[in-house]
Amino acid sequence: MNLLGSLFHSSIGKKLLMAVTGLVLFGFVTGHLVGNLQIFLPPEKINAYGHMLESLGAGLWIVRGVLLACVVIHIWVAIQLTLENRAARPQGYGVDHTNRATLASRVMARTGLVVLAFIAYHLLHFTIRLQHPEWSEHTYRLANGTMARDVYTMVVQGFGSVGVSFFYLLAVGLLSYHLSHGIVSMVQTLGLKNERWTCGLERFGAAYCWAYFLLSAAIPLSVLGWMPVLSGLIHR
Repeated sequence: MNLLGSLFHSSIGKKLLMAVTGLVLFGFVTGHLVGNLQIFLPPEKINAYGHMLESLGAGLWIVRGVLLACVVIHIWVAIQLTLENRAARPQGYGVDHTNRATLASRVMARTGLVVLAFIAYHLLHFTIRLQHPEWSEHTYRLANGTMARDVYTMVVQGFGSVGVSFFYLLAVGLLSYHLSHGIVSMVQTLGLKNERWTCGLERFGAAYCWAYFLLSAAIPLSVLGWMPVLSGLIHR
């Protein structure tokens, strides 16, 4: 069996695929959040950031394709491993000792599917602008005179919808819970976890997930005016 076949057909290979794609996606969601938080700065910042990404041209779509492939592989492998675990343990336990970590691991596939649905919607909403074709005409003149897409206005108008904001909060909430198990599992699969710093790793995972959720939630809540302290930073 070749290497690619081993990755997709053996349990060890599938777990390695989960870890590697998880690491790629972990890096992406972290960078994506840092970029999005520029909404709290003057419009010049996030519009220049968006223009820099769009200037990558076809390269940007290649990156998007790789990320989407990682998401699909990650979820597909998670479902496969879940089915294998159930087949290996057909009889349920007499007493369910589920704790926070094992509950997170048991719903990984389902939370991943919701996140995948949100990613598809997010791309249609902000990237393809299916609901708001007029956004393609919104431009912003940067300090250097370059005309860029007005990403700032898109974000403010997009999250001005309670329905869109609620779906976003649900998705990032599930993603954060997903990561609460995924970070530790990823490090363990890559062979980097040991008993000496397991506790610290779990604390880091929990702190990261809470920070990710709260910072992500601050964006739509501020746009809606539900976080007065930060809402004043949004120039409508």
